[in-house]
Amino acid sequence: MLVLGLNTAFTAMEAALVRDGEIIADARETMARGQDKALPGFVEHLLAEGGVSLDEVDRIAVVTGPGSFTGIRIGVAYARGLSLVTEAPCIGVSSIEAGIPTGMEDTALGALMAQKRPPDQTWWVQGVSENKGIADTIEIGLDELKAMLVGFHAPVFMQGAEALGEELAGKLDIRPLTPSAITAALKAPLFDPPQHLPTPVYARDPDATLPEPRK
Repeated sequence: MLVLGLNTAFTAMEAALVRDGEIIADARETMARGQDKALPGFVEHLLAEGGVSLDEVDRIAVVTGPGSFTGIRIGVAYARGLSLVTEAPCIGVSSIEAGIPTGMEDTALGALMAQKRPPDQTWWVQGVSENKGIADTIEIGLDELKAMLVGFHAPVFMQGAEALGEELAGKLDIRPLTPSAITAALKAPLFDPPQHLPTPVYARDPDATLPEPRK
């Protein structure tokens, strides 16, 4: 199975081609703006590097967030469009699912930084088992996260672990959390398309709201 993985949920564009668990091409470009215009050419170049055509892609995996509102919207819309054109199923992979390596059969916890400035730091957290999220992503503060992790024995894939303090962090199996297009592509064949739709995961409502209808 040939999978195209896409990740635009943060400050870079990422794309990867994975065939039967083997990475055949991947690329990353830091780009905070202009991803919507650059993404088609970026993917076209990756396909050429991998020596494959878009028609050969069997599945498309896209990181659905949480992350940058604009980046998520761009990546998900583009992946959906490719799916319509190619008829390849499009698989949605959360940022935390895309940050925990494949092969983790036991339960693990992912904690992705949301608000980074003290004292209002927050994390997006999700439990993952057998490569898949076992609950929706939620956003919690530092005190709530600390309480959750007291006596926790499973691996914790986390950003900003220094905020926990040495006493608590020293008792945990903390590992780095790095969402990537490669991991999304590696996991896509393991996911059931109807259960992993490419639906954006916005951890908080967008600032813009629709106007109230006139009476």
